[in-house]
Amino acid sequence: MAVLGVLLTAGCNTKQETIYFASEVKVPATKEVVSPVVLGLAKTDEEKIDLQILSYLLDRHFWEEGNYSALFMQASDPVVKTLIAKYPNHIPPIKESYHIDLHSNQSPLDKDTGLPVMILGVDVSNPKPDGSVDVIGRWYAGGVVQGFKTFSMKKTGDDWTIDSVK
Repeated sequence: MAVLGVLLTAGCNTKQETIYFASEVKVPATKEVVSPVVLGLAKTDEEKIDLQILSYLLDRHFWEEGNYSALFMQASDPVVKTLIAKYPNHIPPIKESYHIDLHSNQSPLDKDTGLPVMILGVDVSNPKPDGSVDVIGRWYAGGVVQGFKTFSMKKTGDDWTIDSVK
């Protein structure tokens, strides 16, 4: 019983501390309007860059020695459809992504033919302070067959142009 008395009196503190609740805390008003920092590019700009880089890669024929039955683009549907329309007679043909058969640790295959394919893709970085953008254009056809080129791009009016290729 003595322990119970000690416990009850221990909870009764004579020192009164003010407890602040979040609903009572007042934040001073600011006179400045702070705009959020937005990183990256607009979707339309990214798609324009994708079109430029994928067109560059399609014109260079990285796949000629590989007997690939199709090329696939790692890009949005509008970009892929634009490239299919721009290169209607491309050999190997550009196909939409639902034709690809992907399995881990295996080369990608064409579902229609069962033959190997090549995948082209683009990685776009955030804009630099001068407005230019670094971009990586890459190709992949399995663990051994892959590569990339790096690009610097600048916006001219509404369009993006390749400034340099490495």
